[in-house]
Amino acid sequence: QVQLVESGGGLVQAGGSLRLSCAASGIRISNYFMGWYRQPPGKQRELVATITSGNSTYYADSVKGRFAISRDNAENTLYLQMSSLKPDDTAVYFCTLSTFRQYWGQGTQVTVSS
Repeated sequence: QVQLVESGGGLVQAGGSLRLSCAASGIRISNYFMGWYRQPPGKQRELVATITSGNSTYYADSVKGRFAISRDNAENTLYLQMSSLKPDDTAVYFCTLSTFRQYWGQGTQVTVSS
């Protein structure tokens, strides 16, 4: 059974940094497309960043230059390094893994205070 567990969220001041982790079990992540989404309070879920099995990356314009997605296949973990955080980055962050279906973690809260 595939499980994704996010961690690393918390409360940070504007301008600060956080690193989110997504530990996978039940599957080896090395062959799969993965990503991070977020859902700000009262808004729809939105794509933040993706990474292919070949480590090609994509970023939403709102996070480009501030966030970095990476994967450690040996640790079976996906990461999101977030820097220069803004209050608008406040959201629940979810990781995903895509096979013939899309798997989701339970999410981790990130709150950026001004």
